[in-house]
Amino acid sequence: MLYSALINVMVKAARRAGRSLKRDLGEIEHLQVSLKGPANFVSLADKRAEEMLYTDLEKARPGYGFLGEEGGKREGSDKSHTWIVDPLDGTTNFLHGIPQFAISIGLLREDTVIAGVIYNPANDELYIAERGKGAFLNDQRLRVAGRRQLNECVVACGLPHIGRGNHQLALQEMAALQSKVAGFRRFGAASLDLAFVAAGRFDGFWERNLQPWDLAAGLLMVREAGGTVSGIQGNDDPLQTGHVVCGNETVHGELIKILKPLGQ
Repeated sequence: MLYSALINVMVKAARRAGRSLKRDLGEIEHLQVSLKGPANFVSLADKRAEEMLYTDLEKARPGYGFLGEEGGKREGSDKSHTWIVDPLDGTTNFLHGIPQFAISIGLLREDTVIAGVIYNPANDELYIAERGKGAFLNDQRLRVAGRRQLNECVVACGLPHIGRGNHQLALQEMAALQSKVAGFRRFGAASLDLAFVAAGRFDGFWERNLQPWDLAAGLLMVREAGGTVSGIQGNDDPLQTGHVVCGNETVHGELIKILKPLGQ
């Protein structure tokens, strides 16, 4: 499939950093039994991947700004474009050798995400989206699932862990939805949860307290696959609030109806 020059730049950067992460994943099994443990190693793997991404993207598009999970914001001379990058989304999965993690790259022009790439090097699944041009998984066009009844839907979510988020609210949300859906999934990498909605694997997804690098590429992916995305208020911007709900138009609306009152 022929991609635009912009997408080619992003894919090339993601694949190079992905090779590094895949090699590092192979070391995790050995580190699990070491006295030092794997945490420091994973931190280094994360930072190394981000530097590779920064180097490649800066070389291809000099002057673009860069916002990364590890290194924070790096100003560029071009104030209208910013890369938003998570070099390793699903760090806890990676730490345990679970092959559900991804590199996420979004490109923001002014206030609009115009391109996104999400790449899981463990299984070589490459998701791409460009504004107005659709979303694809390994060259296959993506479309959100068509189910309209929540009792037929599998819905993904995020759950707060130790020291993060509102645990009581999360339990209330789960309880409110549990009897209405066919099943929950909590896979631990928000970028891939969004990509799975775009691919029709999940019917919907919601999570609170995310960061722009978790969301940027995935929001575009869902929209370009025909889905509806918002914050939990229903008309707010997830990149601003950090809260996200998505699915096809009907599922999105049903989720908003249940979730919105709980957070007020």
